[in-house]
Amino acid sequence: MVRLSVNVNKIATLRNSRTAQAGDVSQGYPSVVEATRVCIEAGATGITVHPRPDARHITLTDVRELAEFLVPHRDTVEYNIEGDPREDLMDLVEQVRPQQVTLVPVRPGEITSQAGWPADTPAGPMRRLIERMHGAGVRVSVFVDPEPAPIDWAADLGADRIELFTEPFALAYARDEAQGKASFETYVAAAEHAHARGLGINAGHDLDAENLKLFGALPHLDEVSIGHAIIGDAVFEGLPAVIRRYLAVLP
Repeated sequence: MVRLSVNVNKIATLRNSRTAQAGDVSQGYPSVVEATRVCIEAGATGITVHPRPDARHITLTDVRELAEFLVPHRDTVEYNIEGDPREDLMDLVEQVRPQQVTLVPVRPGEITSQAGWPADTPAGPMRRLIERMHGAGVRVSVFVDPEPAPIDWAADLGADRIELFTEPFALAYARDEAQGKASFETYVAAAEHAHARGLGINAGHDLDAENLKLFGALPHLDEVSIGHAIIGDAVFEGLPAVIRRYLAVLP
């Protein structure tokens, strides 16, 4: 079964819009922990956060509080911390020991992720970081585009999984069915290549309940991480109903 990991960043964005100036956003409304509880009760088997350096949504305090909340659910719900490999975040990952850390490149000024790691990224520091995370018992996924070169780079680093950057697929799917199917075949080839290199396969970025009807059939797919579309749909339908609808789409 493909795991649905719900990215709760947008819950924190909403909270911070009212409480950020008060200082302690962790006690604000809506609560990230409460949203996580609702997701789990509705059947989600993963929770994703992406704490950025400017703390514009998820904060390091949120990461700790979610880690504590998820302790009783550790056997059934995976905690995935995404982010750039900055020292304060990697130190925190070592402390809270989620099941998975996803290493994502960050460009200055970006609103959201724009691409995966390029294959010419220096391997030495990344390999040492992956070994460090393995030493803490944390699975490592690396965010990449659906191309052989960065997939091979990730495999050579010793990563456990890749997360395929799916925005190009989502944009193609939104244009028309033929373009969506053509883009999907690119991801199929990437998934087969990654599987042959011994990597697990996650995917995320702009996936939604509609395009997931096709993308959910990706070979060897372990996990999809979805935030924006789920929280957007929840505004109109309610979070539990949306979680259940997305789970029904996944194989």
